[in-house]
Formats: sequence, structure tokens, C-alpha cells
Amino acid sequence: MEITLQQAQQQVHDWINTAGVRYFGELTNLGILMEEVGELSRLMVRIYGEQSFKESDKEKDLSDEMADVLWVLLCLANQTGVDLTAALQKNFEKKNIRDGQRHRLNDKLKGG
Repeated sequence: MEITLQQAQQQVHDWINTAGVRYFGELTNLGILMEEVGELSRLMVRIYGEQSFKESDKEKDLSDEMADVLWVLLCLANQTGVDLTAALQKNFEKKNIRDGQRHRLNDKLKGG
């Protein structure tokens, strides 16, 4: 099943208002977001970096950790009135203007 950002924002909102009872405050959700990003980071350095797995990390799932980060970001977007679809489109425009040629012309990024 494919889902748009707009649909995801709405589904999170609907879930929060039924099963979740209410949103946590924005600052609480910011703290939760930082915690979730930390968990994602911890798992990625064990999978792709040099750190070895702790027993407690072996059952973690990368996709689930990314979904947790996205969930809290969707909550914050809903709470602050940010339409993530529009924000992402605007961000692409900004990146195309600012970085459209910059990366192609960067010798450090050219093949190998």
C-alpha cells in the first residue's frame, strides 16, 4: 500500500486522537524525536560502522527505527501546522536552485 505524506500526516493524527488519546507537547515530542534518531544512529553504526552489536541491539529492525523517526516527525508537523508535502516540494526547489550544479562540479564527488 502506497501512502502520501499528506495521508501519513492524517493517519497519524487520526491514530493520536483515538488510540493515542492526545498529542504529547511539542517539546516532549522534540525530545522523543531526538531519542528515536539516537536509536536509529546506534543501530546504523552497528550495521554499517565499526561498532559491534550488543545483545540488546540484535533484535532491532532498521526500517522500524526509521518509521519511529518519521512517526514523531509527522506528529510535530501536525502540531505546528506544517504541510510536509508542500515543505518537501519547496525544499526540492531550494536544493535545485542552490545545489543544481554545485555537486556535479565538485571534484571530491567525481568517480572514485
